[in-house]
Amino acid sequence: MDLQFTPEEEAFRSEVLQFLRDKLPERLSYKVKTGMRLTRDDMTEWHAILNERGWLASHWPKEYGGPGWGTVQKFIFENECALAGAPRVVAFGVNMLGPVLVKYGNAAQKAYWLPRILNGADWWCQGYSEPGSGSDLASVKTTAVLDGDHYIINGQKTWTTLGHFANMIFCLVRTNKDAKAQSGISFLLVDMNQPGVEVRPIITLDGEHEVNEVFFTDVRVPVENLVGEQDKGWTYAKYLLTYERTNIAGVGYTVAALEKVKRLATAARCNGGPLIDDPIFATRLARLEIDLENMKTTNLRVIAAVAGGGVPGAESSMLKIRGTEIRQELLSLARRALGPYAQPFVEEALLEGYAGEPIGPQGTAAVTAQYLNNRKLSIYGGSNEIQRNIISKMILGL
Repeated sequence: MDLQFTPEEEAFRSEVLQFLRDKLPERLSYKVKTGMRLTRDDMTEWHAILNERGWLASHWPKEYGGPGWGTVQKFIFENECALAGAPRVVAFGVNMLGPVLVKYGNAAQKAYWLPRILNGADWWCQGYSEPGSGSDLASVKTTAVLDGDHYIINGQKTWTTLGHFANMIFCLVRTNKDAKAQSGISFLLVDMNQPGVEVRPIITLDGEHEVNEVFFTDVRVPVENLVGEQDKGWTYAKYLLTYERTNIAGVGYTVAALEKVKRLATAARCNGGPLIDDPIFATRLARLEIDLENMKTTNLRVIAAVAGGGVPGAESSMLKIRGTEIRQELLSLARRALGPYAQPFVEEALLEGYAGEPIGPQGTAAVTAQYLNNRKLSIYGGSNEIQRNIISKMILGL
């Protein structure tokens, strides 16, 4: 793989940069760069802007509404969006369910659901984790019993990110209690705006309502909302998780975070000079920058595998581990650079319209909140311990 961009790819980068200058609202960019909380309207606004340009589903085939980009074009686009302070695309519909439907959905499902993902008619969330079934998804206990032309769902999902915004949820459900764990699971698409679905908030340590519990009581789902075959959902779940894990790595946004840490460390003082010149701090930062460059290469390899018709394997687990570790370490360094300003956590300062006194340098109020929130990175999407098991099994045969 050639890691040097061609003149054509550099021209594409210029096109992306011009698009961001013209179309990325300054208000949204400011909120992202300073760590303020995005509203539902903020996220749907950027979704619509990208869809209008045809750049929303960057990895979908062109016949389903994707832009038809190659591996490097996708990398360039995601990297430049992150550096410009563009909001991250809400992943559940575009980056997770979409590829599953493209590969495993039937013609009717593709024709109906894919356009609705693109135009924002549906907001999707993910129904995977359950109490006692986080990284061990094969042990899900939510049941779906076939009753004529419907499934009847009963059970509970937890840590459902942005479920309070969603009208649809894709779920792993147990349809065969007698089969071995992985063989008795199915993949269903469920309308959340119906009797029997209850969403309860979980307020995280940083004070934000980001995740939820979702309860199902005799919820009826038409059989045409079954993706693929009954009891074969584990195959589709694993395929989706490779996309989720790659997305968690967040290479482009990690690059942007690294630049922010460098700015903070340049402004901070240590022993009479800039903190960035302190040997201990500089060593930690240099090690992270080397790890990030290696992760960029791995990210390109994963994208190339998908573009070639393959499925990311151990590489997506590698990305998940290193990506989450790097992001957590960057936030640790950001708090180190802020010194005493990293201690206070003023939740109101993360909301649009805050008129109180500034708290240290721009974006200071968000650093501690992000540090607390991102402790979860190494757990969700399959804990890093589980990812190491996957790597051992796939590469070493252990």
